[in-house]
Amino acid sequence: MDGKEKKRYICYAMTFNQEEALYDFLDNATEPFTLEEVTSYVHDADTTRSGRLAVQIAALINVKRLAFPKGSKRWVPRRSCFEHRQFVIKPSRREIMQGVLIPGHRCVPFVNPILRPKEYAFFWEKRPVFWTKTKGDPEELYPYYTIFGEEYAPHYIAMDNEENEYAYSDGEEPANVSISTLNMSRIYRETAFVPGDAFITKVVDWKRGVFMLEKVPKDTWRESDLADWLSIAEEGFKESFKTLGPGMTTEEQIAHAYFFGGTRMCDIPAYSLEEFLYEKTDSIETVPYGIETRFWFAGKEIPDCRKLIDGQRIADKTLIEELLFSKGIPVSEFVVQAYVRDSLYRRETSVENVLLRLIPNPIARSLSLREWNTLADYIAELFAEIHPNYSIFIDKHAGPIRQNLVELHSAVIEFVASLLKDSMNECYLPQQAFIILSQIQTRAANLLDELSDDEEPPEMDMLAMDNAYLGMLDTYEEIRAMIDDSLCAFRNTTLYLVKEGDRQKGRLLQISIGGTEVWRRLIVPEMHTLKDMHRIIQKLFSWNNARSYRFILGSNPEGEEQTYSLDTAITIKELSARRLPDVNYEYGELWNVKIIILSPAESAKSAVCVAGGKAAPPDTINGPVRFKKEIVALTAGTVEARQAAKNHLGADFNPDFFDIVQCNRALIDMNTDC
Repeated sequence: MDGKEKKRYICYAMTFNQEEALYDFLDNATEPFTLEEVTSYVHDADTTRSGRLAVQIAALINVKRLAFPKGSKRWVPRRSCFEHRQFVIKPSRREIMQGVLIPGHRCVPFVNPILRPKEYAFFWEKRPVFWTKTKGDPEELYPYYTIFGEEYAPHYIAMDNEENEYAYSDGEEPANVSISTLNMSRIYRETAFVPGDAFITKVVDWKRGVFMLEKVPKDTWRESDLADWLSIAEEGFKESFKTLGPGMTTEEQIAHAYFFGGTRMCDIPAYSLEEFLYEKTDSIETVPYGIETRFWFAGKEIPDCRKLIDGQRIADKTLIEELLFSKGIPVSEFVVQAYVRDSLYRRETSVENVLLRLIPNPIARSLSLREWNTLADYIAELFAEIHPNYSIFIDKHAGPIRQNLVELHSAVIEFVASLLKDSMNECYLPQQAFIILSQIQTRAANLLDELSDDEEPPEMDMLAMDNAYLGMLDTYEEIRAMIDDSLCAFRNTTLYLVKEGDRQKGRLLQISIGGTEVWRRLIVPEMHTLKDMHRIIQKLFSWNNARSYRFILGSNPEGEEQTYSLDTAITIKELSARRLPDVNYEYGELWNVKIIILSPAESAKSAVCVAGGKAAPPDTINGPVRFKKEIVALTAGTVEARQAAKNHLGADFNPDFFDIVQCNRALIDMNTDC
C-alpha cells in the first residue's frame, strides 16, 4: 500500500496500521498462536474498525496462507518452522571454478519470502561472507532461479540491480547480465572444496535472511539416512499438492511441503532442494500450469479450471467485491478505483461508461436492477472522492498504461463470460485455456491495483508494467487465436460426424499421456465401456496394441490415489454415477494415460474427437522420458542423434502437429472394422 491506507467502501477492511501490525506479529512470532492472541496484538496497535477485526484477520491469514494451519483458529508461523533449522546447499562445478556461490533459489523455503536473494547475509566461521558481482549469459544463470518458477527466473535476475532492469526493459533477453554472488574463493581454496562437497546451512535469523555455512564433504552421509529424508520429502510434497492444489506460487507449494514433511525435512542429513527436485525424486516434476509452471505429481497434469475466480484470492471480501465475484469478476475495490481513474484520464465522468467497461454485456444482462444500482452508487461515490484531486497532468505517464490494462482486463472478462455461456464451448478449448486466461486477468488486476491511487509508481516500475502488458496482450491474442482455430476444427468435424437423429447421451472426456504435453478431448456415448475406451485410445494415438493394458482408478472423490484394476465392462455412465472423475489407462509398464470425465454432452453413435494438441509418441518408444529425449535430439542433437530420432519417431514426425481430421478418420475406421 506504499505507506498509506486505501479507502474501502460499503464494508471496511482492516486499516493500514492494522495490516502492518498483523505482518509484524507474523514476522516475529516464534511459537504457534491463536486467533485471540493475534487479534489482541493488532487491536492494541490500532483500535479503529475493530468490530469485525478477528474475522478479517482469520480471513487474511487463511486466504493469503500467511501461516500454516494447526487446528481451528490456530496457526504455526513460518518463522517457527524454519528458524534455527538446517538445510543443504551444493555448489555447482561452475560456481566452484569461479569462486562464487549464487544464492538464487537455494534458501527456499528457509527465508522470509519478501527478501530478495541479494539481501541475504551469510557467515563462515562467524565471519561475514562478502558479496561480489558475476557476469554471464542469462541462459547459464537461469537454472539457479528456476525453483521460483521457470518463467520467473528472468524476473529475479532483472531485480538484482538497475543495470539488469534496464537490460530487460525492452522486452528482449540481454546478451549478458551481472548478478550478486558470494565471494567464496578463499573458502573453497582453504577447505579444498571439490564438486560433490556441500554446505550445511543453518538459519540464524529467518526474518532477516541470516545464514551460517559449514562444509560437509561428499559421501559423508549414509545412503540409508538420505533415503529416509527422500521418502519424507516426497510425502510432504504429495500432501502439499493434495491440500493446496497447484497453489499460487512454487514457493508456496514448497513451504507447505516442508511443513507437512515435519522437522525431519528441516534437518540433516538431507539432499539439497535442487538435487531432490531435479535428480532424486521420480514422483515429482515440473509441469506447465497455464503460462506458468508448478511442481506436481510426475506423469500427471494439473486439472483445468472453468472460471476466472478459481485462482483468485481476496480475504474477507467487501459487499462490492462479493457482488462482482458472484458475477465472475474477481477484482478488489482497488481495481474498480483504477477503472474510475482511467475514466477521468479519458476525460469522462460517466458512471455508466465505467460500468460497461467493468461489466461486459454477457454479465451485465444477469444483474438485477438492485445490483446495478448498488454498483452505480459505489462508482458515483468513487468519482466524488477521486475527481476533485485528480490531475491529468500528474497522471500523464501512468494514465496510458492504466488505460491499456483496463482494455485488456475488460476483454479477458468478456471473453471468458462468452465462453461460459455455452457448456459445449469446453469441448474445443485448448488445454488449460481457462487457467491461462485466469492468469492474464489476475496479473492485469494486480497491476491495476498498483495504479489505483494518486501516487505514480517509479519510472522503472512503470516500464516493467508496460512490458508486462505487452507480454500479456501477446499471450491473450495467441490463446484467442488457438480457441478460434479449435472452434473451426470442431465445427468442421461435427458437421459430418454428428447427424440429426444420431444424437444420444454422451460424455466429454479429456485424455492425456502422462509425462508429455499430448492431449485429446472427445465426446463418447456414455454407454461405451472401458474396453471400448482401450480401442479408442489406440486409435487416438495411432498405437498398435502391442502392450498389455489395464484401467485403474485415478483418485476417489476425496482425492486419494487408488491402485486396483477396473473391470473393462464398466461403462462411462457407471463411472460418472460412482463419482469417479478420472481413470488411468496403463499401457505396458511405461505409458500412463489419464482419462478425465468432464461434462455431459450430446453425442454421435461413436466417439468424436473435438480438440487436441501435440503429436502422439509411437508406442515403440520406451516411455515419456525417452520420448522427450528423442524430441530434443530432433532439433539439438548431433547428426547421428537426429537421424536416430527420425528412425524412432518417423521421418516426418512433427511434435507440435495434431491433425484432428485424420484422428476422426481413424475413429471412423475403427467403427467400420467392428
